[in-house]
Amino acid sequence: MSEVTGRTDMNEFAQKIGLTINQILEQIQELLKVDFVKKVGSGYGISEKGKAALKSVAPVPANMDFLFYLEVGQPTSISARTIKEFLQAIKQLPVASLEFHLYRGDFEKWIHGAVNDKAFALEFAEMKKSELDGEVLRKEIARATETRYGVEET
Repeated sequence: MSEVTGRTDMNEFAQKIGLTINQILEQIQELLKVDFVKKVGSGYGISEKGKAALKSVAPVPANMDFLFYLEVGQPTSISARTIKEFLQAIKQLPVASLEFHLYRGDFEKWIHGAVNDKAFALEFAEMKKSELDGEVLRKEIARATETRYGVEET
């Protein structure tokens, strides 16, 4: 993913991405409405919510995908390379898999190590203490993920 780290000429930017200035401004207005960008001086910058949403689609480093199991020695065919894929998996896996991974500490280890989000990893540690199970656990993991990253399953 490319990153703009300074001021960018709107005409040059429009030309590079193949949109008109009016189309860019319309998109910026939509991003402002959902708080993904913010007004900064005479320009715009990405908000914390926007950064989190971008992080939700950024893949983890190679060979650090989360591989879901039902129990030791029983892998599922589902894995996650991004937070968005993780959320999609959470919503479709058997709850036994979610319980297995939560109470072994697998989710917090992956979120901390691969995703590099220590604060969210701590949320999983706290969730583990609440001893949730079944559909209540699924809903709590999904809610926490959606809240943290500003994304929902599509």
